[in-house]
Amino acid sequence: MKIDAPLLAGNLNDVPAEARAIEAQGYDGTFTFEGPHDPFFPLVLAAEHTQRIELATAIAIAFPRSPMQLANVGHDLQVQSKGRFILGLGSQVKTHIEKRFSATWSKPVARMREIALALRAIWRCWNEDEKLDFRGEFYRHTLMTPLFKPAPSPYGPPRIFLAGVGRPMTTVAGEVGDGLFVHPLNSPTFLRDTTLPALEAGFARGGRTRERFEIACQAMVVTGFDDAEMARAELGTRMQIAFYGSTPAYRVVLEAHGWGDLQPELNALSKQGRWMEMGERVSDEMLETFAVRCTPDELPSRLGTRYAGLVDRLSLVCHATPQSTDPERWAHVIARLRAL
Repeated sequence: MKIDAPLLAGNLNDVPAEARAIEAQGYDGTFTFEGPHDPFFPLVLAAEHTQRIELATAIAIAFPRSPMQLANVGHDLQVQSKGRFILGLGSQVKTHIEKRFSATWSKPVARMREIALALRAIWRCWNEDEKLDFRGEFYRHTLMTPLFKPAPSPYGPPRIFLAGVGRPMTTVAGEVGDGLFVHPLNSPTFLRDTTLPALEAGFARGGRTRERFEIACQAMVVTGFDDAEMARAELGTRMQIAFYGSTPAYRVVLEAHGWGDLQPELNALSKQGRWMEMGERVSDEMLETFAVRCTPDELPSRLGTRYAGLVDRLSLVCHATPQSTDPERWAHVIARLRAL
């Protein structure tokens, strides 16, 4: 099992030290996400200051960017990292695309599929000298002059991972992607009943196989080396589950466990800013369904039981900081997780 860690430094000056620390603790990869900061800039620095770990955006939001822009950034990071970059893309939701990014939201599943296909066409032009002639419903790339064509990547193109929750986007990931980012709001039941069958449908559609595809899963964990850390992790996890549950796009995960009716209630509370009350709506049963609650030393066996045979790589989402409290002991936990 590959184990990844988030690259959380808010200040670019802090990225080199954090990236080196993640590599030293034995992780297989690190990733950024598109939140308050750009997801690509930190990985430029991480590539320079690490030697082994894979570097991913998990995720960069695709629709506000053109395939050509993504192709340029992906190509350069692949070369900078000596072949360690993963371009992770996600769709976000309509409100954010239209109101935060002032971008176009239409046919998100078909649009994401076309972005991936356009990226591959552009990279073939650059790396294999294939004529650029991509004509789709949303994107059209038919011009590439020598002045704007980068030198071929000695490491080939980066891999493309897509984020998916429901069946349609997950199927597209199986059809045109190299991997899937599983949303943190997940459970073994949802993975078995929804995610894996959707991927298989995508593999069949794209003439591809599971063997060359990676499933990367974020696992919410309630853990810590003392009672205070455990309490902080539990409160944060309940709030995170409630926040995700309030989003209409993620109702499908709640419905898989019979909690679909909770989604509009959480959504209404979120619009009123009643965040603490949202967390109180998350029952112990929901917490145990969507997260693992145990001591750090118990994590490898608990996560192994939960995800064995379902995913290829894990990243731990924890609202405490056991990696800082006792770095040496935490490194042993990571080593045992990698042995799964």
